[in-house]
Amino acid sequence: MLDSNLKNQVKQYLQLLEREVVITASLDESENSKKVKEFIDELLPLSDKLKLKEGNLKYTPSFSLSSEDIEGITFAGIPLGHEFESFVLALLQVGGRVPKIEESQIKRIKSIDKELDFQTIVSLSCHNCPEVVQALNIMAVLNPKIKHTMIDGSMFKDYVEELGILAVPTSYLKGELFYNGKISLNEILNKVTDEKEDLKLDEKEEFDVLVIGGGPAGATAAIYAARKGIKTGLVAKEFGGQVKETLAIENITGLSYTEGPKFMDYVREHVQKYNVDIIDNVNVENIIEANPIKIITDHGELKSKTIIIATGAKWRLIGVPGEIEFRNKGVAYCTHCDGPLFKNKRVTVIGGGNSGIEAAIDLAGIAKEVLVLEFLPELKADSILQDKLKELKNVRVITNAATQSLEGGKVLEKITYQDRVSGEVITEDTQGCFIQVGLVPTTEWLDNVEKNSRGEIIVDEFGKTNKEGIYAAGDCTNSTFKQIVIAQGSGAIAALGAYNYLMTK
Repeated sequence: MLDSNLKNQVKQYLQLLEREVVITASLDESENSKKVKEFIDELLPLSDKLKLKEGNLKYTPSFSLSSEDIEGITFAGIPLGHEFESFVLALLQVGGRVPKIEESQIKRIKSIDKELDFQTIVSLSCHNCPEVVQALNIMAVLNPKIKHTMIDGSMFKDYVEELGILAVPTSYLKGELFYNGKISLNEILNKVTDEKEDLKLDEKEEFDVLVIGGGPAGATAAIYAARKGIKTGLVAKEFGGQVKETLAIENITGLSYTEGPKFMDYVREHVQKYNVDIIDNVNVENIIEANPIKIITDHGELKSKTIIIATGAKWRLIGVPGEIEFRNKGVAYCTHCDGPLFKNKRVTVIGGGNSGIEAAIDLAGIAKEVLVLEFLPELKADSILQDKLKELKNVRVITNAATQSLEGGKVLEKITYQDRVSGEVITEDTQGCFIQVGLVPTTEWLDNVEKNSRGEIIVDEFGKTNKEGIYAAGDCTNSTFKQIVIAQGSGAIAALGAYNYLMTK
């Protein structure tokens, strides 16, 4: 189950264990239990600090991790794929290693004085799930009143169907839905405690450059500004941006392959090498033109001589009845995260560009049947993707299809579209719909600067907007092409433009 290279890596990590960790296994005679037992048996020889005992846990098969004063973490299933890192981190933390989070977060977790029992349903191919699993595991490590169980949805299919879960990660607290989707540790703490963390933003000194947004453009802008020796800050709802939703990245020069979350972890490490004040888990709500510029957030007010807006883009909605109502109930956007929940089901992909056809190809290996609907007369995906699509027997492609509605009861059941040539309205059975029609700029909150008809901020060759001291970069601007490397380049341009502006003041 674990190859020799992975075993050697884990063995090295386990040398960091400071105390004995007991693995309590709840197993029966099922095939899934045998697989979990095999996984545990391969781990035990890797450290003499790992001990095994039998137990009777809530979920079978499952196993818990405990030490002399920690017993709140359980894995129901085999934490491989993207969850293997979550498992190794949990082992180390239960084994005495202090979680690498802010001291203020540790204090907030330890101050919780009520019983909290979380369950998180995941798929092992979901790159968004580990952030939630690891956050809740950390809470369970630091506070004995908190427990957390990771549940592999593919191993507990009946349970997942009983709950009607069609998107991951999905977290429950004491049997009630807590949150569907990715959520940060600070956001979890805000939901389970009475008050938001006081970041004391109003007390921060005025910045020379404040970057709004934590994607490739924003991060690059922050690096270039900080390298000029000026006071630089970066504020973002989440560091990483849309790139963290991307699995495979193969078009960054000098880096033949990486994955979005890993890439943005490297980017954050790079930013942290400079004197950049990173303020994340904060949502910017408005900008007030003044001297200095005032940035209004949901945690207080910041001030800066110049700002660089790099808020990126988000999934485009198609705007039909049922799209919002059935989100996470059949309507999805990430095939890697949610695709495994639609095994042997009929699914639809809306969109015939690269992202849509890549989604259809991925889903064809999971679903019973894949229907691709494209509004235009022909697909726009690269020919290499279209050729691969044609080889798949369980994929149908319909062009000139205008989606009319998504329908169902508790979950999505049907999709209706109109043939744009004949005018015929057609309804198809579908249990899942993956919408892949591109992105829209995240600028709806911004009224201060000039935007085009698509909502993109209009900038000049220096990244400057039509307002003094306000610059913009990346996918939220009117750049012709939207690519990671282009966003990075525009971030550098905006930072240098802002620096030159400051030097002339």
